[in-house]
Formats: sequence, C-alpha cells, structure tokens
Amino acid sequence: MAGLQVFGQPASTDVARVLTCLFEKNRKFELVRADKFNGQPNVPEFIKLQDISGQVTFKDGDLTLTNSRAIIRHVATKYEDEGNKALYGKGALDRALIEQWLQSEALSFARPSSALIFHLAFAEPLGIHPDEAVIEQNEKKLSAILDIYNKRLGDSKYLAGDSFTLADLSHLPNSHYLVTLSKRGQELFTERKNVERWWNAISTRPSWKEVVQLQNEYPGPIRKIINRAPAIYPL
Repeated sequence: MAGLQVFGQPASTDVARVLTCLFEKNRKFELVRADKFNGQPNVPEFIKLQDISGQVTFKDGDLTLTNSRAIIRHVATKYEDEGNKALYGKGALDRALIEQWLQSEALSFARPSSALIFHLAFAEPLGIHPDEAVIEQNEKKLSAILDIYNKRLGDSKYLAGDSFTLADLSHLPNSHYLVTLSKRGQELFTERKNVERWWNAISTRPSWKEVVQLQNEYPGPIRKIINRAPAIYPL
C-alpha cells in the first residue's frame, strides 16, 4: 500500500492541522507542495477535481480526503494505537466530548478568527484597507467564545479533559496566526488567564513546533504575505 501523502502548503491552516496530527501520531508521510494559486506545475488532476479550495488533499492508499477535520479524525482513528493514543479519546464518552469541541472550533471559532486574521494581519500587506467594523464584530464574537473556553479551562487542563486531543489540536493553526501576527489578536488570549495557559501548553508541543519549522522552510504565497506583516513573535 502507498504511504501517506499530504498535498498543500504548510502555511495553510488546513494543511498545518493535518501535519500536526500526523506528527502527534508519529506517522511518516510525503509532503507534496501543491499550490494551484501560485502556478505550481505538475499538480495531479485528481486534486483539481476534488480540492476546489486548493488548501489540502490527503491520500492514504486508495483513500483521498480533502477536508482537514475529516482527515485528522481518520488519522486518529486508523492509527489509534500509535503515537499520542489519547488524541481521539479512549472510549465513546471521551470521543463524544472531543467531538463537541471539534464542532465548536469548526462552527464557532474558525470563522471569526479567520476574519480577524485577515483584517488584522493580511489586509494591509495585500494593499486592502482593514475594515474596523468587521474587526469589531468578529472580535466580539470571538471574545464570547473565548470566555466560554476560559471557564472550561478553569476546570481542566485541556478542552476535553486533562489530555491533549484533537479538540485542542484543531485550534492551533488559526490561534497561531492570531497570537503571533497581531497585538490585538494576541490580547484576546492573554487577557484570559486560562486561555493563555492553554495556548502556551499546546503551542509548545513538539508536533506544532515541527509544523512551524516546516512553514519556515516552505515559504508559499501565504508566507510571503506574512513576511510583510508586523510579527508579534518570530514564527
């Protein structure tokens, strides 16, 4: 059976999510730098058909997946007994709780955090004037969500309990850009003691450090934009 392959740029939040999961599970994989938006040659035709966004495509033998959250669920389930064995819980109850926080990330956290990342960090380097109304609207939404997280993290070390799981992992890519590229985004985390402690714990994991290193080694178009943005911390 063919090995695991990840098509995409490490700077993409979707790709970063998948790579972190693979590092947590200690799975070897091939990273294929495929970027349709940057004129990359030799992009396999099946990617053009299945990955409209151009962000991430994952192949595990004959299986092809293009949704990063579906990919990390697949990896954590298929390779349950490898690497971080607690990544998707150790039973039905654990998994149900993890799923609640995965849904929270996908449905409540991702959209406002993505909007803030764009307007706080990417807009000006792209020659676009940041929309303060949009910033304030999404800042309010994300603040309400992080207040809930802060309360939860007062009762447990991580979102789904006292072990690092997919619930925490899925938040890493967007959180990283918020905290490292914008003082205003950073303060959403540092103003909440439990959220700040949680962020410091998950962002210093070896798996995430490996992803950040890959992002620095493989500067795609996103990285070029980031390099023109004012960084709070070195990436």
